[in-house]
Amino acid sequence: MSTEQILDHIEQCRQKMMFLASRSSMVDNEVIEVSSKLDSLIIQYIHLTKNEDLMDRRALK
Repeated sequence: MSTEQILDHIEQCRQKMMFLASRSSMVDNEVIEVSSKLDSLIIQYIHLTKNEDLMDRRALK
């Protein structure tokens, strides 16, 4: 998955979480599940961009 795709998924997940939380509460099980998925996507994004940064640095040497 590309960084752009992950960012799109992050935004979709964030919007879904906010919608669900506005209908119930931040401690609702469904909100927590979506929040956990969002956390996972953010971690994926961080790892991917960190790896891209390392590759860019190596290419400059």
